[in-house]
Amino acid sequence: MGIEVGLIGFIILILDVWAILKTLSSPASTGNKALWIVLILVLPLLGLILWAIAGPKDSHS
Repeated sequence: MGIEVGLIGFIILILDVWAILKTLSSPASTGNKALWIVLILVLPLLGLILWAIAGPKDSHS
């Protein structure tokens, strides 16, 4: 069970880093970027889900 939990945690970490990088490259204001990054860091899974639903979108999409 430890390996599965570790793998899930690692996947969430990778997705969180990806979300933070996408947030930094978004056209959102600095304050909004900081808020999203803090949310993702403090609540990794919930923050990632909220970011995917309502986070700043890339200008190239």
